Amino acid sequence: MAESSNGGSRPEVVVVTGASAGVGRAVVREFAKSGAHLALIARGTDGLEGARREVEACGGRALVLPLDVADAGAVDRAAERVERELGPIDVWVNDAMVSVFSPVAQMTADDYRRVTEVTYLGFVHGTLAALRHMLPRDRGTIVQVGSALAYRGIPLQSAYCAAKHAVKGFTESLRCELIHAGSGVKVTMVQLPAVNTPQFDWSKSRMPRRAQPVPPIYEPEVPARAIHYAAHHYRREWNVGLMTDVAITGNAIAPGLGDYYLGKTGYDSQMTAEPEDPNRPDNLHHPLPGDRGAHGRFDARSARASEQWWVTKNRAPLALAGIGLLGLALLAARPRRA
Repeated sequence: MAESSNGGSRPEVVVVTGASAGVGRAVVREFAKSGAHLALIARGTDGLEGARREVEACGGRALVLPLDVADAGAVDRAAERVERELGPIDVWVNDAMVSVFSPVAQMTADDYRRVTEVTYLGFVHGTLAALRHMLPRDRGTIVQVGSALAYRGIPLQSAYCAAKHAVKGFTESLRCELIHAGSGVKVTMVQLPAVNTPQFDWSKSRMPRRAQPVPPIYEPEVPARAIHYAAHHYRREWNVGLMTDVAITGNAIAPGLGDYYLGKTGYDSQMTAEPEDPNRPDNLHHPLPGDRGAHGRFDARSARASEQWWVTKNRAPLALAGIGLLGLALLAARPRRA
């Protein structure tokens, strides 16, 4: 039985949006391993039922809530049901997303509207629903699943990059307000690297070749472990994967160089050599049938661990150890009196 955020011994109650597949599905598995009871939000019922079975196999309870996070009222009603059936919400993980792979000149207003409704406003709706229950209790944690693309836009994913930038701005504003109020509610953002998920086979695409995450690629269990850790060890923001650090830092130092580099390499790095089927179905407006699980088709190329994440988690003790070693070195180098 996991300890809940209220310090008691009841099972932790966790809401995960985008729970049917990809990173969200891996997050469900990670929390289920620690004995949490989970509310599973997504549009695809097949994937949600698969996730429910995995939670129950770990001994937890699962509440399946098929809905579109673009519907604020549906999200509010789901939160009320979670509180009634599972108990007070301890952690809310916003992860649901849709995307379109396309040059800006070929995008439509409907493409931008739909990606914004899910990938940005879906986070807003989830956050507001969580706050309505967490603020009166003065406890709880909201985890926003972000991306290096919240800092550094890339070609062919303008709608998704814009939505992640918006989530970052929204989260920073909320964090300031929670600090002003002296609230015990925490909000953190976990910025992810390229991850091997099914999104590259079900997102809408106008590219001539099949989409791929920009290497290096990580298995979804890597960010899932980070998200679970972030929910229980507060820091305003967590980066996962070395290239996430590189992209964020590089963009702060030399954004123009990033524009040039991505303008030259950002197309080919997001496509495989295989031709895309222009008539394949996508999940922009409606879920696709079937249980897609957590992984995409890039297992052979994906890392199962991140050394950068270990360093990030342990930066405080590592810094103290470094200071201690420096002090010893200075003492050893000090001239001795004759």
